[in-house]
Amino acid sequence: MRVNEIFYSLQGEGFFTGTPSVFLRLSGCNLHCPFCDTAHQDGREMDEESIVRAVCQYPARHVVITGGEPSLFLTESLVGRLQQEGKFVCVETNGTHPLPSNLDWITLSPKDAFVENAQPVAGHYDELKVVFDGVHAIDDYASLDVSHRFLQPCDTGDTACNNHILRQTIAYIKEHPKWRLSLQTHKLLGIP
Repeated sequence: MRVNEIFYSLQGEGFFTGTPSVFLRLSGCNLHCPFCDTAHQDGREMDEESIVRAVCQYPARHVVITGGEPSLFLTESLVGRLQQEGKFVCVETNGTHPLPSNLDWITLSPKDAFVENAQPVAGHYDELKVVFDGVHAIDDYASLDVSHRFLQPCDTGDTACNNHILRQTIAYIKEHPKWRLSLQTHKLLGIP
């Protein structure tokens, strides 16, 4: 599969914020979100054995597979091989394609508010992380089986706009307490 990068850092957002994690970023995505801040298009071809070996160079048990959109490429065999090495395998997905059934944690970050025909497929998601831009209505995704709900202010690159969106996000969460706030702490703290 085409791998954009493998790196070691702290999880910056959502349920596992602050957790030491190995990030496996796969190349390519089926959506073109207007706020995408990830240069995921480039990469190198790697087989599963090489990926597992590269991931296992780092001491963290927690592995986050992201992209782009990992559901386009991720296999049950890769997940299983990582688990055999003692890894807790998480994925962050836009939810538009089915995922391997053996993942330990699935974070759904739907983009249907921003991109046509990007509705998530049904299934269980451990974590729902909705990006809020202050413009689009917030779908509560009541039809999805979700354990944890996070609302994350969109980073527009403009400080004044970001502060306004953050205030709107906080106000919404206070009115709808089933949601929790997720900040991109890696950006706030300058963690690579």
